[in-house]
Amino acid sequence: MSDFNLYAFSEAIADLAAKAAPATASFTTHHHRTASAFHWRDGYFVTAEEAVEAGEEIELTLASGEAVKAELVGRDPSTGVALLKPAGAVAAPALAKADAVRPGNLAIAIGSQGSALAVSGSVGEVGPAWRSMRGGTIDRRINLAVNAGGRFEGGPVLDAKGALIGMLLFGPRGRALVMPYETVERAVATLREKGHVARGYLGAGLHPIRDGAARGAMVMSLDDNGPAKAAGLALGDIIVAWNGEAVHGPRELIRKLGPDSAGAAVTLGVVRGGEQRDVALTVGEKPLS
Repeated sequence: MSDFNLYAFSEAIADLAAKAAPATASFTTHHHRTASAFHWRDGYFVTAEEAVEAGEEIELTLASGEAVKAELVGRDPSTGVALLKPAGAVAAPALAKADAVRPGNLAIAIGSQGSALAVSGSVGEVGPAWRSMRGGTIDRRINLAVNAGGRFEGGPVLDAKGALIGMLLFGPRGRALVMPYETVERAVATLREKGHVARGYLGAGLHPIRDGAARGAMVMSLDDNGPAKAAGLALGDIIVAWNGEAVHGPRELIRKLGPDSAGAAVTLGVVRGGEQRDVALTVGEKPLS
């Protein structure tokens, strides 16, 4: 590649970042660090759910430098999406949806800290839909080979056309990943309508256990008005299966208690006093905290 072409490529990346910058904003989190947000549409901004706390006062610093108060409309821990609504009208562009991406495609992470931030890299992995640790259905697995710091969390990730692949989050060991556009879109629609995304609820405190051949989640406590107690579960029961599928611990149960589980009728395989039995249970909706 000639020096001229390398320069042109560099300028093209910078131009894409500059075009997207007016859509971004920043705010100081409850951990006293900076996170990013970006305009979704209709005056709503999205950011990383972990960066906000219910009831806290949020002040967005827009790309123009203007500081505006913002309401936390809702948050979805299962997808990591939070929805913010600034006070008054905010002039900010909306980013178009990107086409499907492949490993090796260019990826540009955009952030804000009063001034524009941008870093480029590539899409490292594209996989099928997956279930988050908190039970959310994520439409695609997109991992990034991008060296982005915490200030970029909650910001947009763009393709080589400047279109929106999704929102930047950090997974285990600080790995950069994308919450895909489709997943963010679904979460935003629900948060705008309800202010929260329903999560499944058993009403039982669970602890990982291995008792002889039985490996599962032991019931350590029961909510008085919870589905587990209503179904007849008792302290000391070990949940070992969900609709016939083996359950090896509480973490697997939590993954099954996603937004689509509320109201579902399930059969739990339970070991009680060394004997296995089936318990029919209707999953509840987790109360808002």
